[in-house]
Amino acid sequence: MGPILAAGLAVALAAAPAQAEVKVAVTIKPIHALVSQVMEGVATPTLLVQGAASPHTYALKPSDAAALHHADVFFRVSENVEPFTRKIVEALPSSVRTVTLADAPGVTHLPIRTGETFELHDHAHEGGTDDGDHAHDHDDHDYDDHAPGTTDGHVWLDPENARKMVAEIARVLAEASPADAETFKANAARTDVALAALETEITGDLAPLKGMPFVVFHDAFQYFEQRFGLAAVGSITVSPEHKPSAKRLTEIRRKLASLKAACVFSEPQFQAKLVAAVTEGTTARAGTLDPEGALVEPGPAAYATLLRNLASGLKSCLLAPG
Repeated sequence: MGPILAAGLAVALAAAPAQAEVKVAVTIKPIHALVSQVMEGVATPTLLVQGAASPHTYALKPSDAAALHHADVFFRVSENVEPFTRKIVEALPSSVRTVTLADAPGVTHLPIRTGETFELHDHAHEGGTDDGDHAHDHDDHDYDDHAPGTTDGHVWLDPENARKMVAEIARVLAEASPADAETFKANAARTDVALAALETEITGDLAPLKGMPFVVFHDAFQYFEQRFGLAAVGSITVSPEHKPSAKRLTEIRRKLASLKAACVFSEPQFQAKLVAAVTEGTTARAGTLDPEGALVEPGPAAYATLLRNLASGLKSCLLAPG
């Protein structure tokens, strides 16, 4: 190659535009953590549901809408875990690929638990003036985490499901940005090993809790329970927005007594006064479990932190003296 041709080639290469950074948006913190791990060294995904906001009641901000419309890939769990995504997905340009991770190959699905000890989050239990509770509107879709006859949507709380989702995340990202495919593949492999180790760690950590009865406010934890050999004996489904009536509190206390629950677990959005009112006059201790990471700092470590916090919350209440 002559010096003139070589110089021309160097100028052309220098002028060639670099590959655009892949743009990714994610709904909730646990999924954002998994995507962040797979994308490490390439780019940082945008998290939509920030802070202690709930994906069930989240309203899209203009800045989030802009990020979504300019994204290459949009990851969510399902339209019923994040109902705000239903209409948004329909309005997104064709350039944005929406990935529903509940549909990822190999993800295990569990049916909504029913029976007299597990109450459904619907108008029959929470609507009307008798209870004073507030009900959210949910359509009856496959992954509704409340509606009767459907599938529990909290699939991310099983680390085996998380491993399947990581594989799907890496596959989709490799298609969106082929130049980074090897990085995504290596990151996914490393994340898979870390998730397997996390599962082993928590299995040992929770072994002493097997057979200990507990009740949850909202039946959101069965994926975690089944993976680690635990079992809630019931749910009471009250709303953080409205204090239950005196009649409802009496019903809840009666239920807690009949189930002989050692602990009743609320979620971070419930006020301490409500938890105290529910457990008053019973032998049940009060604890807190956070299924969506409301109190967790977002980032690559958020998924492991979320699961470790669940284990710690269960242990601190169920193993407490008295």
